Amino acid sequence: MAQFSASTPKAANRPIASPMRLGNAQSIQFSPQQFIRRWIWKMAAATLALMAVGSATRVMNAGLACPDWPLCYGQLVPSQQMNLQVFLEWFHRMDASLIGLMAIGLVGLTVWFRQQLARWVPWAAVGVLMLIVVQGVLGGLTVTQLLRFDIVTAHLGTALLFFCSLLVMGVALMPYRAVGTAGRLPWLSGAAAVLIYGQSLLGGLVASRWAAHQCFGLSQLCQVMTSHKWGAVVPTTAIALLLYFTWRTPALNGRLRALAKAAGFLVVLQILLGIATLRLHLQVEPLTVSHQTIGATLLGVLVVFTVLGIRDRTASCTLDGQ
Repeated sequence: MAQFSASTPKAANRPIASPMRLGNAQSIQFSPQQFIRRWIWKMAAATLALMAVGSATRVMNAGLACPDWPLCYGQLVPSQQMNLQVFLEWFHRMDASLIGLMAIGLVGLTVWFRQQLARWVPWAAVGVLMLIVVQGVLGGLTVTQLLRFDIVTAHLGTALLFFCSLLVMGVALMPYRAVGTAGRLPWLSGAAAVLIYGQSLLGGLVASRWAAHQCFGLSQLCQVMTSHKWGAVVPTTAIALLLYFTWRTPALNGRLRALAKAAGFLVVLQILLGIATLRLHLQVEPLTVSHQTIGATLLGVLVVFTVLGIRDRTASCTLDGQ
């Protein structure tokens, strides 16, 4: 009672804040993290679009439509040479440049607001910037080395890593109410994500070596094509198991259930697109672009599930420790 009465005069002299003021103060307090999270989501969306345009550039034989780098025909905007192929390659570079500038801005924002953020956030932003620098170098090499297949595949692999890194950052900064029931589901989704990443690289190798077109002539390329087709069995099985165990897990967070269903839908759609693409001998470009874009989206869904599942599992361990 003495302690309470000692603090009472200070409380009495303090002005009473209305709920509206409290809400505004709270929004101001958390605005840096929210702003940075939205910035990251925009970067992730731009990166997914960048990979889609890159896929369209490859299937439309537009990878060398701009013979020089970083400019296109020595100009920032090659208006005289502009056609569909030049536009695809030029727009691909413009989108990549925008993402690079946003990555620099992300580092600046996280350093500026470092007092309101977790310690890992500025370091993660620097790591993201380093990935986009590597991606830019590989992008230049794809042109100067005349679309060498190993460089093109590495270019795709780095883009997927960059995309996943953005998703990890964004999900880690999200508000999330953990229920502690995820158990081992993050391990299963993480394994599925790794398998889908490997499958995506195989798909990139198939595209960069035109294995689907030349398979009947070269046995080595047939092996690449066959590995990509049969390699889909393992990640598909992992996603099916994720769906099953998600369904069997009681009181699981609704976001995790929705993500598992999305992964199941996307993997079925991906298989159907792959079959249609092969049956039509890669002659329908939108199908090929959609196949590769859905693959990247599926990878992103699995990464988001994994991060949220880890947060849920960490909360469970904390509760058990208490």
